[in-house]
Amino acid sequence: MTYEMRPASAGLEKVVVDSLRRAPVEQAPILAWPLACGYRVAERTRAVACVEGVLQVEVPDLGWRKELQSLAPRYLAAMNRYVRQDVNRIEFIVASKPK
Repeated sequence: MTYEMRPASAGLEKVVVDSLRRAPVEQAPILAWPLACGYRVAERTRAVACVEGVLQVEVPDLGWRKELQSLAPRYLAAMNRYVRQDVNRIEFIVASKPK
C-alpha cells in the first residue's frame, strides 16, 4: 500500500470550508472574513454584519477604507469560495472612535 503526500493546507482548507458551509447563512461571511482577507488585514478590521449579500466591515480610518475598496473584488472572490450564499458586495465602514 502506498500513500500520496499532500500539502496539509489543502486538507485544512477543506475542513474550514465544510465548517463555514454548515454555519448559519448570515454568520458564514463574518466568520470567513479573516480567511478571505488574510491575517494582517483581519488584525486591523472586523466584519460586523452581512445583510442581503452585503458584508459590512469596520476599518480603522479612511486610508484603510480606500485601500481595501481597491482589493474588494479579490476579497469577494475568496469569500464566495468559502460560503454557501454569495456575498455581492463588501461595504467598508470607518469605525467610530471610542469616547
